[in-house]
Amino acid sequence: MPLGVLLRDGHGPNAAGLVCGFLFSLGEAARAIDLATAAQWLSRPRDEHGEAFLWLHFGLSDAHAEKWLAEHMQLPEEYVASLRETSGSTRVELADGYMIAAINDVSFDFSYDASQIATLWMCLHDHVVVSARLHSLRSVDRLRVAVRNGEQFSSPVALLVHLLRDQADVLQQIGGDAAKRVDRIEDNLLAGRVGAKRSTLGAMRRVFVRLRRLLAPEPGALFRLLSRPPAWLDEDDVQDLRAATEEFSAVLSDLAALQERTRLLQEEMVSHATEQTQRSVYLLTVMTVLALPINLTAGLMGMNVGGIPFSEHPMGFWIVLGLIA
Repeated sequence: MPLGVLLRDGHGPNAAGLVCGFLFSLGEAARAIDLATAAQWLSRPRDEHGEAFLWLHFGLSDAHAEKWLAEHMQLPEEYVASLRETSGSTRVELADGYMIAAINDVSFDFSYDASQIATLWMCLHDHVVVSARLHSLRSVDRLRVAVRNGEQFSSPVALLVHLLRDQADVLQQIGGDAAKRVDRIEDNLLAGRVGAKRSTLGAMRRVFVRLRRLLAPEPGALFRLLSRPPAWLDEDDVQDLRAATEEFSAVLSDLAALQERTRLLQEEMVSHATEQTQRSVYLLTVMTVLALPINLTAGLMGMNVGGIPFSEHPMGFWIVLGLIA
């Protein structure tokens, strides 16, 4: 089992926004470390690291995180600059031999709100993984739990592969929950009970659209990277990363199908509402036509002018009522 304790944002001496830090050795469970131990390990010559690698995960809400990275690590400028960017489309690229990835994911307390999608910035090399985020993310939390439970990782790419599969699992879970909600709405609609508002489906569809817009570039970016992988990436890592990318693509396809189904259900609700409106207008029209003779006769007989028929006849009212009937 991992040793030590995890440092949370703002906790512990000189935490500098460190959420967790782990040192991985081949054939051993990861060992939790603090920033001081990480700095000592990074200061050693690279050939002394062997097959071990380091994972440091930071929370950017602490202003000291970027300062610590600048002082103790020589990361590409592209990665440092990306930490100040707002959430955008997923991308994966190479810079100075490092693999840089901006991965979008849902927040830990995701509840079908389009604003609850955040970005994880990652930088990988053969001996180090640095990740940073502003908000807690589900996939990263699942990865941390797996590491704390003693799961072993042979390389930084294996860590990324696990993260991508966790991300796919989270999206699949969101899609499954959304599909159940859509099923209930569809069953009620077919039974004539429109309990859900179109705005509910609209909010869900907006989330699906944003998820696809942010995540759809991820498989393409990874496949482009795998066509020309960095020299430190071995063949097994390439195959694992390709397999994880294909699984992620399948989940995105399911999400696209669910988005289309939600759109069709919205159109069906509009059609149902239009049909009900037309039926109501038809009934009102029939009642208006039936009442027209009565209204016309009452209007004529109530004019109070000379010459009105049956005005002096003792049975005049009943004669007019019979004519109306």
